Amino acid sequence: MLALGMAAQGASCVFMYGLPVLIPVLRGEGLTLAQAGMVVGAPSAGMLFTLVLWGWYADRRGERVTMSLGQGLAGVVLAVAAFTSPSVPVLGLMLGLAGALGSSANSASGKVVLGWFPAEKRGVAMAFRQAAQPVGIAVAALALPGVAAAYGLRGALAVLAGICIVTSLLVAALVVDPPRGEPGAVADGGNPYRLAQLWRIHGAAMLLVVPQFTTAAFTFDFLVGRGWDPGAAGRLLAGVQIFGALCRLACGRWSDAVGSRLRPMRQLAIVNGLTGLTAAAAIGWSHRLGPGLLIAALIVAMAGNGFAFTAVAELAGSAWAGRALGVHNMVQNMVGAATPAVFGAIIAGAGYAPGFAVAAVFALIAVFVTPPEGRRVRTQPAPA
Repeated sequence: MLALGMAAQGASCVFMYGLPVLIPVLRGEGLTLAQAGMVVGAPSAGMLFTLVLWGWYADRRGERVTMSLGQGLAGVVLAVAAFTSPSVPVLGLMLGLAGALGSSANSASGKVVLGWFPAEKRGVAMAFRQAAQPVGIAVAALALPGVAAAYGLRGALAVLAGICIVTSLLVAALVVDPPRGEPGAVADGGNPYRLAQLWRIHGAAMLLVVPQFTTAAFTFDFLVGRGWDPGAAGRLLAGVQIFGALCRLACGRWSDAVGSRLRPMRQLAIVNGLTGLTAAAAIGWSHRLGPGLLIAALIVAMAGNGFAFTAVAELAGSAWAGRALGVHNMVQNMVGAATPAVFGAIIAGAGYAPGFAVAAVFALIAVFVTPPEGRRVRTQPAPA
């Protein structure tokens, strides 16, 4: 179940977040940089409109049908885009529709993990699920440029369609919906949004997106501006994505070991903010450790992503987890979509050091927004 949930999540991430590697191909097709940016950002924009709806559907109809239906329909839309050669506006709309459909995995795959893993192992399991995002981006970076060079944009879109359709068939054939009911959930089957704790987790996660997306968006440009070879910088950041996925697994194990999601989340936010401020200071003073500290800040910023997701799922329980995870994904992606533009303007006006420093302050604010521990995670299996 974990492998299938990861596959569904990773398949959606390949085309939602991996399309930027096709920007040179899109420009070769005659698109301007602005048009190419619109096209590659369309799946992420489309996803925002349906995350909560897919979460509601998963709560009502189950995880298997939700993931397989959304992935299959996304694959069909991508296949149509591959074989019809639509105009730029139509291509953007089709990719946005594919993102809206493929986002089904974002909510339903988390519910599969919540339902099939006991609390004392759920942190690691959710960390594996969260690791599907950087792995999916890495797959896109490795596979799509070569396919596009050989077969053009249509070939790359056809490969993406095939990934989604094959994943949909595997999910439909093999996923078993977990048992309903989570009596250990803090919400006890009721509406979890009557609890201030859930709102604070959403808020803290939104704040932590800012340093994560700022370092992810501008580290490459910073390194190239400091004289790095673009190919070497790209390979380094691809390796950082894989290492970041491993760090997410380590953080999941950490939360299982201490029986808490929120305490490690708060502690890592402190490290996140201090590392970012240190990197900004080194960059401002043109210290030779600046690039290394910036890479460290990027890794720390992405490492704890699973804490909040696991806490939200456990707090909501199986009756509400789909909708709660949908809301969580939506607010994080809204902040993530705005962060590069806002901090691009800050960096353009004031420089890299102030930009990275301001982003790090958001992590320190998240320390105080993260709620105190509620009910502890059970560290022993419940009786059958």
